[in-house]
Amino acid sequence: MENTIRPADQRELWGHPVGLYVLFFTEMWERFSYYGMRALFTLFLVAETTSSNAGFGWTNGEALALYGWYTMLVYVSSIPGGWIADRLLGQKKTVMLGGALLCIGHSVLALNSEMTFYLGCFFIILGVGCLKPNISSMVGGLYKAKDERRDLGFYIFYMGINIGGFLAPIICGYVGENINWHYGFGLAAIGMFFGQAVYIWGQKYLKNVGNLITKSSKEGKELLERKLTSIEKDRVKVLLISFLLIILFWAAFEQAGGLMNLYAEQKTNRDFLGLFTIPASIFQSVNSFFIVTLATAVGAFWLKWRKKGKESSSIFKMAVGLIIMALGFGFMSAASLQYESNGSSAMYWLILAYLFHTIGELCASPVSLSYITKLAPLKYASIIMGLYWAATGLGNKVAGLIGQASQSLGEFEIFTGIAIVWSIIGVLVITMLKPLKRLAHGAEDGEKKLTNDETEGFELTEH
Repeated sequence: MENTIRPADQRELWGHPVGLYVLFFTEMWERFSYYGMRALFTLFLVAETTSSNAGFGWTNGEALALYGWYTMLVYVSSIPGGWIADRLLGQKKTVMLGGALLCIGHSVLALNSEMTFYLGCFFIILGVGCLKPNISSMVGGLYKAKDERRDLGFYIFYMGINIGGFLAPIICGYVGENINWHYGFGLAAIGMFFGQAVYIWGQKYLKNVGNLITKSSKEGKELLERKLTSIEKDRVKVLLISFLLIILFWAAFEQAGGLMNLYAEQKTNRDFLGLFTIPASIFQSVNSFFIVTLATAVGAFWLKWRKKGKESSSIFKMAVGLIIMALGFGFMSAASLQYESNGSSAMYWLILAYLFHTIGELCASPVSLSYITKLAPLKYASIIMGLYWAATGLGNKVAGLIGQASQSLGEFEIFTGIAIVWSIIGVLVITMLKPLKRLAHGAEDGEKKLTNDETEGFELTEH
């Protein structure tokens, strides 16, 4: 049989649609810009106004309060971003709009004034809201129902997030802390322009994903006019329950950009062999470094675990991830005790905490994204993905409140409390697995490799 050239949007590379890699690099650069800004955010706010590299001179409590509000709004804006995609533009065009807003926001943030700082944050909030939920939904849209490659696709996509998250604090953080804060913010802007360029270039590989479903189309009439079935309603219920786990997870995890970032700068001995002092923002790369190096091992563990017939549902992985991440705060408790005794704490406590946080994140976060694309009714796909990111945003706000509370309650009490309470919650969820899985109505059952007939039109062939 004579081979033919498939349309660009149907081609595959290394067993996945080429569109996955377009979204991979778009998200990698978008996260480079976001995590570059995030690494500098609280450090810039508390930097003295009289120093050679002046900041706003705020207190820790004030900086953590703004950090909580800002990071919450960044993700809560995903709700209107999802609505715009579902009702007005479609996911693909809304991602394009989000990228443009982010280019503006990060560029404005690089200018040196208080007004432009707030204006830049405003545009970033709008941009992330448009881009974040919809690019994640587009990843799921690249795969057919019951395609077992979907979870792996999200792991690959997640690697893009964390390559950007690893490089940004090193590059933007070093320049921002040691040369000029706004030069660091400017490098984040350059990263976003790269991401937008990749997305524009890759449109030919995304023709059949992320398009607006209109009422006039046959698919639109069938989808928008029918009511949710009882099964779909149950699946929405279990998604809403999973969002509570997501709020709790990020409320603890996001201490990284706030309380733990300030702890690294103010209470950690960052001297490296007497040669130089490691900038505090560099520790923001540790999580992403562990993700890049450990993702394959964690993914392989869960695959082997599932093949043995053991419990491997997404909700179980999320609960396990919550427990592992919580246990990481035990190392921060030890760091706090060492600080009380010696006046500083060792860097290895931070690194060990980030190691456990990373393993917990690898268990919980990629599968939660995939889980939503499996359970969410197609009619509300983008809005529900927006709710997921809004839950992440609420977690960020709670993280800011917890960070503020540490200023009066004490860091040892906060770190220890998270380690204990969050672990207990994870265990309780595991005890509730059976009813939660019943509400999912087998959404994760029967995942399989596609047959040759099913992959027809989704492979890259030669002349």
